[in-house]
Amino acid sequence: MISYTVKDDIAIIKLNRPDKRNALHPDLVKQMKEKLNEIRHDDNVKVLIITGEGKAFCAGADLTYLNELRNFSSIKNEKDSEDLAELFLMIYKFPKPTIAAVNGAAIAGGCGLASVCDLIVANEDHSRFGYSEVKIGFLPAIVSIFVIKKIGEGIARQLLLTGEIINGKRAYEIGFANYLYNNVLDGAIEVASNIRLNSVFSVKETKSMIDSVSGLSVDDAVNYCIRLNTISRSSEDFKRGIESFLKK
Repeated sequence: MISYTVKDDIAIIKLNRPDKRNALHPDLVKQMKEKLNEIRHDDNVKVLIITGEGKAFCAGADLTYLNELRNFSSIKNEKDSEDLAELFLMIYKFPKPTIAAVNGAAIAGGCGLASVCDLIVANEDHSRFGYSEVKIGFLPAIVSIFVIKKIGEGIARQLLLTGEIINGKRAYEIGFANYLYNNVLDGAIEVASNIRLNSVFSVKETKSMIDSVSGLSVDDAVNYCIRLNTISRSSEDFKRGIESFLKK
């Protein structure tokens, strides 16, 4: 259900269910979590790209599985929700930069999957983003957490309440997508190639810093960042970076 390749320190996970528009399924979620656990400990990987095989990025929940949900007990539904939430959190808190190369439709949970990545690369016309849950009596519950953090409450209300589908250009205009490319995978690799040149220590700690600072008061955030500055200045990467900079 997924394919995996690594080239030049850049890992690519492809959702590989093109006949199902790469829809989310428990087996796919399980495979992704297993692969993410493997990648986080692989020093040969500096950046992770997530994309879809075929014409869709991820069209949300698998329709066959969605039909089965109607007969699930509350306990089983809670476990299913926990599994998806765990995947989203794993990507959101992943210690290495993550890029979603959105090659087509990213709908509902698929849009949530894109939103938990650090960066989104989209095609102006072919990429599609939207939270369609309200159209079928469902709630965009888990995904709402991440879309609000990504683009703020105002625009999030618009997307979550209307269920409207927007293209890549509009996603870029509202700050949901970070880059527009004709070929999103090539674009994501270009962005990843630039990131991989940065200090591994700095990138990892910056990701952790952003996650921590966003939940702190300004005063607490400043004190936290003072400590981070002190720690970073004693790192080997900082010493080598300063030495290289001064030699130029």
